[in-house]
Amino acid sequence: MTSQPASQPASQPASQPASQPASQPASQLYTKLTQKRQEIFFNQPLAFDEIDRLFDAKAFSKFSRYTTADGKQPVGEIKRHSDGFLKGVPAENLIIKGNNLIALHSLATQFKGKVKLIYIDPPYNTGNDGFKYNDKFNHSTWLTFMKNRLEIAKTLLADDGVIFVSIDENEHAYLKILMDEIFNRENFIGELIRKTKSTTNDVKTGFNIQHEYLLIFAEDKSNIFLLGEEKDFSNYKNPDNDPNGDWTTSDPTATDDGRKIKNVMEIKNPYTGKIDIPGNGRRWRFNEQGFYKLLEEGRLCFKKEHKPNERGFFLKRYKNELKSDFLFLNSLDTVDNKFLNQVATKELIKLFDDKVFDFPKPESLFQIIIQSCTNQGDIVLDYHLGSGTTAAVAHKMNRQYIGIEQMDYIETLAVERLKKVIDGEQGGISKAVNWQGGGEFVYAELAPFNETAKQQILACASAGCLKALFEDLCEHYFLKYNVSVNEFSQIIEEPEFQSLPLDEQKQMVLEMLDLNQMYVSLSEMDDAQFSGCLNDDDKALSRAFYQSVKNQAEKKDGE
Repeated sequence: MTSQPASQPASQPASQPASQPASQPASQLYTKLTQKRQEIFFNQPLAFDEIDRLFDAKAFSKFSRYTTADGKQPVGEIKRHSDGFLKGVPAENLIIKGNNLIALHSLATQFKGKVKLIYIDPPYNTGNDGFKYNDKFNHSTWLTFMKNRLEIAKTLLADDGVIFVSIDENEHAYLKILMDEIFNRENFIGELIRKTKSTTNDVKTGFNIQHEYLLIFAEDKSNIFLLGEEKDFSNYKNPDNDPNGDWTTSDPTATDDGRKIKNVMEIKNPYTGKIDIPGNGRRWRFNEQGFYKLLEEGRLCFKKEHKPNERGFFLKRYKNELKSDFLFLNSLDTVDNKFLNQVATKELIKLFDDKVFDFPKPESLFQIIIQSCTNQGDIVLDYHLGSGTTAAVAHKMNRQYIGIEQMDYIETLAVERLKKVIDGEQGGISKAVNWQGGGEFVYAELAPFNETAKQQILACASAGCLKALFEDLCEHYFLKYNVSVNEFSQIIEEPEFQSLPLDEQKQMVLEMLDLNQMYVSLSEMDDAQFSGCLNDDDKALSRAFYQSVKNQAEKKDGE
């Protein structure tokens, strides 16, 4: 069916605006269609004059809740936060199948300004990326693809929210400029350099690229302080039962910075007679008055015995005086071999007994990212979910998470991986965070309509299949308003069309679908034409999901 009143027969040419002719010769339509072959199958560039309802809130279908005790269960309600910063916001861990641009617009109705961390690992525009998208965008199309998604994603970030984006050298410079524009240059925090491999990869140039980047931007840089890895406290002990708690020794000297220091203080050990001075190019960190204060406080202690070449005293540094349990986040924190792709590949093989994904990232990388800018209970979003590593690590670290993926492997990879996480799998960071299993998540899909037609087109194995499917498209799905069904019916019979590669034939048919109707809008889900797309439970849960956050919060106050 074309996107027009139901009373108009689908087999007739769609009505045109008054300024356009009712139809055009087959040769012109053919030329018009073939000129658009640069369009890509999974991520079609958007012509905004053809869009009016694309970003309306969409209905959801196929709800399932996964828990430890009961496994896969129906969803009875959408849980919401009852207090605090997230009051009224859905409290579910969500895994959503569907186009991520459309899903982000739907999520913005509930999570605007509430997401603490966004991490994405988008297609790198290399032609061989691990994502099962058509990854070979032309450059401008790739930038448009990224821009559309980053703009809506920004609205979901909290005032103290941060976004991390993985990228390699092919589009790194251009992505930085694009993100400067969207997030403001002043909110650029920095970038992590991640070592990806240790093997030679370009024998032609003799230059070995072994790294990629993570660009980091804040919603408002003035609200951000990023933390690195947790400090190693194994050296902090309390062998003398010091009332101030665990301590370690600290160097009592510092560089003299080229200053000439007169009358260097000598420190004599009263037990052994050993005399200490700072040494060449060094100075004490304290003056004489400070020395006696440290001695009185028990911070400076003389040794009753020591080796001849040892200092005769030591200075204590207490664990409880540290400003943070974490180091500063460093741009080179992720150059260690533990962050290599092959480490992540081994993690996935341990989970699935096979190499199920190309170029994965290890869980240890996500642990650093998540702990750098979030606390337990904060919301983490990944709208290029892939194999589900972001969600898996967020689950183990007790963060709420939202994962979006449009490809079918969301069920065989991300969902299956999270089921293993709930069951207590011990790979990745599990031992480091003492993960024992537990928790739950909700799976749902954007309710598809024309999206179903798109998948049928992509599945066609021959031109004959495509031709037969075209007749079904005209009868059961929405086509663009300016598509002449009769004209295109002639085109698909022409030798020029039939001589095209099958992928290009598919592409031309795909471009006839009305983008506004790829998924069922919440406002239209009760229409008869969508009766086969959702059941009554889907409709009830969709309505529950989109209930106003404000109304939900007020409802909680009144209980």
